[in-house]
Amino acid sequence: MQIHRLPPTEVFAALGTGPRGLSAAQVGERRENFGPNELERPAGVPRLWRLLRQFTHFLALLLWAAALLCFVLQSLNPEAGMAPLGFAILGVIGINALFAFFQEYRAEKAMEALARLLPLRVRVVREGQEQEMAAADLVPGDVIHLSEGDQVPADARLVECVRMQVNQAALTGESDPSSRRVEASEAAQLLDSRNLVWAGTTVVSGSALGVVFATGRATEFGKVAHLTATIRTDISPLQKEITLACRIIAGIAIGLGLVFFGLNFWLGRSVWGSLLFAIGILVAGVPEGLLPTVSLALAMGSQRLARRQALVRSLNKVETLGCATVICTDKTGTLTQNRMTVVRVYADGTDRAAAEPPPDSAGAGVWEALALIAVRCNNARLDPANHADEGVGDPTEVALLRWGRSLPGPPGELPLRVGEIPFAAERQRMSTLDRGADGRVTLFCKGAPEVILARCSRVLTGAEIRDLDQGERERLTEAVAGYATQALRVLALAHRPLETREEGEEDPEQLERDLILTGVVGLMDPPRPEVPEAVRRCRQAGIRLIIVTGDQAATARAVGRQVGLGSQGEPPVWEGAELDRLAPARRREVLAAPEVILARMTPRHKMQVVMTLKEMQEVVAVTGDGVNDAPALKAADIGIAMGRSGTEVARSAADLILLDDNFATIINAIEEGRAIYANLKKFITYIFASNIPEIVPFLCFVLWGIPLPLTILQILAIDLGTDMFPALALAAEPPEPGTMQRPPRSPREHLLTWPLLARAYLFLGPLEALGAMSAYFLVYWQSGWRPGMEMAGTGLIYLKATTMCLAGIIMAQVGNLFACRTETTPALGRGLGRNRLLRLALGLNAPVILAFFYLPFFQGVLGLAPLSWRDWLWLLPLPVVLLGAEEMRKAWGRRRRAPGAVS
Repeated sequence: MQIHRLPPTEVFAALGTGPRGLSAAQVGERRENFGPNELERPAGVPRLWRLLRQFTHFLALLLWAAALLCFVLQSLNPEAGMAPLGFAILGVIGINALFAFFQEYRAEKAMEALARLLPLRVRVVREGQEQEMAAADLVPGDVIHLSEGDQVPADARLVECVRMQVNQAALTGESDPSSRRVEASEAAQLLDSRNLVWAGTTVVSGSALGVVFATGRATEFGKVAHLTATIRTDISPLQKEITLACRIIAGIAIGLGLVFFGLNFWLGRSVWGSLLFAIGILVAGVPEGLLPTVSLALAMGSQRLARRQALVRSLNKVETLGCATVICTDKTGTLTQNRMTVVRVYADGTDRAAAEPPPDSAGAGVWEALALIAVRCNNARLDPANHADEGVGDPTEVALLRWGRSLPGPPGELPLRVGEIPFAAERQRMSTLDRGADGRVTLFCKGAPEVILARCSRVLTGAEIRDLDQGERERLTEAVAGYATQALRVLALAHRPLETREEGEEDPEQLERDLILTGVVGLMDPPRPEVPEAVRRCRQAGIRLIIVTGDQAATARAVGRQVGLGSQGEPPVWEGAELDRLAPARRREVLAAPEVILARMTPRHKMQVVMTLKEMQEVVAVTGDGVNDAPALKAADIGIAMGRSGTEVARSAADLILLDDNFATIINAIEEGRAIYANLKKFITYIFASNIPEIVPFLCFVLWGIPLPLTILQILAIDLGTDMFPALALAAEPPEPGTMQRPPRSPREHLLTWPLLARAYLFLGPLEALGAMSAYFLVYWQSGWRPGMEMAGTGLIYLKATTMCLAGIIMAQVGNLFACRTETTPALGRGLGRNRLLRLALGLNAPVILAFFYLPFFQGVLGLAPLSWRDWLWLLPLPVVLLGAEEMRKAWGRRRRAPGAVS
C-alpha cells in the first residue's frame, strides 16, 4: 500500500480507522498482530562467556599446558618443587584474562539508545476522546496529534497540517527543515514524500493530525536499527596482529622446548629433568607480560585521547586510527556546526559578511531596519537565559532572530504584533503586522528574493527611501545569484509603513505591495572553523577524505570547497541513486578518487560505500552524529561519533566519541593512534630483548652442563615484576616528530617485522645475555673456580651466581629501556621530561628490585642471595654499555639511509 499517494479523505479507510480513532477491541487486536511500538533488542553475549573466552586464546592454552605439566611433575616427583611454578603460571593466566575482560568488555547499547529516542508520551485520539499515553502503546491506525517541539512517535500519514516543518537530520542527514502538507504525493521514495512524518524526527514548527501506519521495527527508524543490530564487526588490525604475534611466539617456544627436550633426553638426563627443562624454555620464550601490557598500553592510550577530547569505547580500536586510510565524514554536525547562521548580507548597495560590524553612521538606519524585520517577522524564540545560543522553532528563523539581536537595535520598546500573514509554499513569503508605541502599524515581510523583489518599488539606503531603479535591481539579482552558487539559502527582507488599522482589514495581496526593500541575507550551516586545517593535515598524512551526506549536491559541493577539498581539481560529486546504477568495478573506481563528495545518501548507501571501501582493502573511519549514520559507524573499521550534537544511537554504535564535536580532534586521535602502534613496537622490542638472556642460561645448562644460571620463577620475576612498569612507560611515549607527515601504515604490515626481531633477538638480546652470563661466571671466578673445574650447583656461591645473573638482566634492561624509546633517532635526545611515566617507572622499579634482592620472603621464593655494594659496581656499567652500543648501531643505520650514502 502506497499510503503517500492517497488523498487525505481515503487515508482513514485504507488504514482501517476513522477521525474518532480506534476502538479498544481494534487496539487489542492490532497490538497482538504488530506488537508494541518498541525496538527489539538483540541478545548479547553473556558476560560469563566473555570472561571464559579470555582463558581460551592460543597463548593462554599454551600457559595452561605448562601449568598442567608442572602439577603432573609435582605429583610424580614431589621433591621437584614444581607446584609453586604451576600456581605462578595460573596467576599469570588469571592476570591476563582479567585485564582483557575488564579492558575489552563492551556493552551493546545501540538498541537501548534507539528505544530511548522514541518519546515516552503522545496525544492519541481513541473512540472520539483525546488522551495521553505511552508511545509504546501505539498501533497502526492510531490518530495522533503533533505540535511544535514534539518528537514523532511512529511513522504517520498526515491528514491535517498547519504550517508544519520537521527536522529529519537524525534520520536522513538533511540539515534543512522540511515542510509538510497533506496532499497526495507522487514521490518515488517514501522519504521524499511531504505528507509523511517519521519516528524519531522532531516537529520544529506548526501542528498536524496524523494516522500511524508503521510502528516499532516496521518504521524507517526501526529498519535502520535492525540494519545496525545485524552488522557483524571485524576484529581490529591490532587484534589480528596480536593473535599472529602470539602464534609466532608460541610456535618458537614450543619448537625450542621440543628440540631441547629431545636434546636433553639424548644427553642422558631423565624424562622429568628434560620436561622441567622444556617448561623452562617455554616460560622463557613466552613473554607472559605481553597481553596485560598491551591491554594497559591501550587503556593508557585511551586516557591520553580522553585528555584530547576523544573518548574510546573499544580499546582494540585505539590503534586502528593510526592505520586509517579513508575518513568518510558526515557533513551536518561534523564538518558543519549544525546551526543555521546568517553569513552574507546585501544592503545599502554593498555585499558584506554578516559578521562584519555594521556602519555606525550613514548606514545605521538600514541595519536597524534589518534588525527589526529579522526579529519581528519571525515566530522563533530564544532561550531567555541564553539569547545567543539556543532557539526553538524553524532553524532559519532562529538564525535570523539570533542575527537580528546582534545588530544595533531594534531601539526602544519592541512593537506589538497585531496580525500575521503566514508562510505558504505557493506564496513563498511571510508577513507580520506590528503596532509601535506611536500607534502606527508596519508590515514586515521576508521570503524568496524573486517574489519579494517583484513586490518592491522602493529601497532603503542609509536613512533615505528612494525608488528602486533597474540598476539596483540588477545588482540585487547578481548578489542573489552569487549567494546561490555558494549554496546559501537566500531571503529578501522588506517592510512597509501602514496607517493604523486592525488585523484583517485588508486583503493580504493589497498589504504586501509597494514594499520597501531593506536587504538580502544568505544563510547556511557554516563549516567549523578548525575543519580546513584538519583537512589539510589529513591530506598531509596521506588520508583521503570522502564527504557522505544526505543533503543536496550543491550544498555538499559548497561545503567541500569551504573546508579545503579541491586541491587536485574540483572533486566529483555523486548522488546515492547514481551509485546504485554503477557496476561494482565502476563504483570502486569512483571511490578510489583522491577526493569524493557523495550527496543524497541514505543509510543503505552509506553502508554500501563503507563495505566497498573495505573490499578495496582500505582502513575506513566513518564519522557521524545521526541515526542514519549508525549502521555505517558500526560497519566501519572505526566509527567516530559526535559527543555533543550526536544522537545516543550514533554514540553507542561508534568506537570513538568526540567530546568536543571538533573535527580536528580526529586528526589528534589519528596521531595518537599512530604513536600507540609505534609504542607497541617499542615495548615489544623491550620485552623480546629480555627473552634471549632468559633462554641462554638454559642453553648453557644443556650444552655445557653448568648449574642452571636462571630459574623459571626468576624469569617470571623479570617478566611480571621488573619489566612491567618500564614497558608501560614506553607505551606512554609521545608521538615522534614527523608522525603525521608519513602515509598510513599498510594493513599488511605486521607488528612482528624482521627488523624488530633482528634488533631484539640478534643485537639487544645477545648483549644482555653476554652481560648476565658474565656476571654469573664472575661469582664463580671470585670464589676460585677456573675453566675445567666443576661448578657447585648448590650453596651460597650458586645462589649468589644466579642472583648476579638475574641482576645483570635487570640492569641491562635499564639500558634497553632508554634504547627502545626511539627506533632510529638518538634516544638521548628525548629527555625524561617528555615522559613522566618513565620517571615514575624508574622510581617504582627501584623498590621492587630492592625487595627481590633483600627481603627474606622474596629471597626464599626466588632463590636469591643478597648482593654487596661491590657486586652492584660490577653491574652498573651494563646499561651504559648496552645503550652506547645501540646508539652506535642507530647512527650507522642513519648514515646508510642518508641521501647520497653508498650502500
